Amino acid sequence: MSDGMRVDLSALDEVIRRLWTLLDDMDEAGKTSRYRTDISMKAFGAAGTFQEASDLFHAHKDAKDDLEDAIAGLHGLITRFGKSTSKVRDKYTEQEYANRQQMGGDSGNRSFE
Repeated sequence: MSDGMRVDLSALDEVIRRLWTLLDDMDEAGKTSRYRTDISMKAFGAAGTFQEASDLFHAHKDAKDDLEDAIAGLHGLITRFGKSTSKVRDKYTEQEYANRQQMGGDSGNRSFE
């Protein structure tokens, strides 16, 4: 017997779709942070040009690494949440099917031998 609660499966589908879209966007941001923000040591000046060149290079590298770690962490979080949401959606779908079976919802489709 139903307790009166209903779950909008299409809303769960929309959440899942948006999460996968967000994940695709995060993949692009990850590629950008990894491959398009690299600055060589030469860009900061030849060795000995100025004392802070090495410090600037290492500060940039540390910031780049932090950004990559943050994006990887978000990517993992979105992946876990997306998988969990998909599992919840599947469970509700299975329960809805079982409820229909108990109520004789598919009785018109049965063949009698």
